[in-house]
Amino acid sequence: MKGVLSRLGAWVTGGVVGLGQTVNFGASVLRSAFVSPLRGRQIVAAIYDSGVLSLALLCASGATVGFVLGLQLYYTLSRFGAESSLGTAVGLALIRELGPVLTGLLVTGRAGSATCAEIGSMKATDQLDGLRMMAIDPIHFVVMPRALGIIIVMPLLSALFVIFGIGGAYLIGVELLGLDGGSYISGLESAVAFREDVLQSIVKSLIFGVLLALISTYRGYACAPNAVGVSRATTSTVVTTSVCILLADFVLTSLWGV
Repeated sequence: MKGVLSRLGAWVTGGVVGLGQTVNFGASVLRSAFVSPLRGRQIVAAIYDSGVLSLALLCASGATVGFVLGLQLYYTLSRFGAESSLGTAVGLALIRELGPVLTGLLVTGRAGSATCAEIGSMKATDQLDGLRMMAIDPIHFVVMPRALGIIIVMPLLSALFVIFGIGGAYLIGVELLGLDGGSYISGLESAVAFREDVLQSIVKSLIFGVLLALISTYRGYACAPNAVGVSRATTSTVVTTSVCILLADFVLTSLWGV
């Protein structure tokens, strides 16, 4: 029993210390965003790597999710004679929850892991130490542009995911199953409100982007400078960020209606 309590205490202490280090790292990244030069070229490159290269994955995934939602919700609503509410159900599900959450998880697996591995590889090959020797802050030169790139593209990718999801459900419900297209669009327009739905989706995607940017850059920056350390940091980034996104989604959903 004493050994169990000792291990539990060590685990809790390590978690608190790690959380404090992550917060300090995030504060350093935030401060570096207001230090000149702006690093605009690096930020644009990070936006391309995190956003443009994720477009195909997000659009295909959004359309596929829309296909599944269209089929499942149509057959479920048809049991109650409410097929005309398909647009309402699809729109609310995608805009409020599935859009930002699935976008966060997909971008975590593609861009977050790549960002962590890239920064970790730079540490393992002493490139970060080389920048310090040239009096260049690696957080300002390497970390900050990649973090800002992820935060900027996350709401845009979430919006694209929602649009393709709604379009996919429209194709299934209207073109395949014969639902009236006007009732689908009118139900969607009447049910979606900006503050309760659209603004909630934007806020969630921004917060998920902050979590992903912070965790992926910190794990890469703090990993052990070897191949094993980089691989473990990349795996930890995907797992930790996915859990944090799901927990943050629950908290935000609970607080939004208060």
